[in-house]
Amino acid sequence: MNVDLEGNILPKCNLASPHEKFLKEPLYLRWKKWDCISECRYECMILEEVTREASSEPPVKYHGKWPFVRMFSLQEPASVIFSLMNLLVHFQGFSSFLVLLYYKLPLGPKGPYYEYRAHWTLYGILAMNSWIWSTVFHSRDMTFTESLNYSSAVVLVGYNLILAVIRTGNLRVEAAQVMVAAPIIAFTATHILYLNLYKFDYGLNMIVCVVIGVLQLIIWAVWGWVTKHPARYRLWMVLFVASLATLLEVYDFPPLWGFFDAHAIWHATTIPITYFWWSFIKDDATFRTDTLVKKAETLAVDEKLKTQ
Repeated sequence: MNVDLEGNILPKCNLASPHEKFLKEPLYLRWKKWDCISECRYECMILEEVTREASSEPPVKYHGKWPFVRMFSLQEPASVIFSLMNLLVHFQGFSSFLVLLYYKLPLGPKGPYYEYRAHWTLYGILAMNSWIWSTVFHSRDMTFTESLNYSSAVVLVGYNLILAVIRTGNLRVEAAQVMVAAPIIAFTATHILYLNLYKFDYGLNMIVCVVIGVLQLIIWAVWGWVTKHPARYRLWMVLFVASLATLLEVYDFPPLWGFFDAHAIWHATTIPITYFWWSFIKDDATFRTDTLVKKAETLAVDEKLKTQ
């Protein structure tokens, strides 16, 4: 039996069987697995928070999560909206990157000149996949949505480190790329298996993601300074804002107005960061293409002079 804080039976749960209770729920709630029990838990949480607020007591976490105000069956509406916006910005950046490579920049005998197009293509796919599952997870927190969300994020973070080392190290030989990728993939896979099969340790996962994130920020920043890359100022701006945004993942606070907690605001800050990050990627593709085209033209002239 489900009761509120005053001991009264909640009407929507006063039914004959769990199946009947489920069928009485609106369709827009049923498809998100908001059954009778979860509905009553939500309503009891809200009632508890109203009581705590009346007593001037701060909000508390329930099962490890802040008490969010649900909207249109979405458990964390702000994070859902910001996750969708990140997904759209990644899609726009990724699609414009492909258009730049194949339709705007010169093409060589084997396609685009840019050597790292396959790496950034995989990055775009992994990034969009991560934000899809972030949207799903924040709309309804369940075991499998949580697992897919965190696992996708860890995969993306691990691949970002691989990509940072390969691009900044200018590693174009496949063997060198494999040597860099293998240990990072092994560590990432082990961490994901640990989270999903042994213990879902949120604190450990936060430490792992923050350490990897800070490491790649340092790699990119030093590379931009050493190489004097023409787009280094854009790169540094992205890295600086991203490092500030990372603090939101470390510093946690209750949701403002029931919607905007530190994690939701972090999602909001990554929207402009993503836009300018893809701008840097396109600048890098243009820079490398121009360099390789000039090199190819010089070699062609030298070969022509040798044949004369």
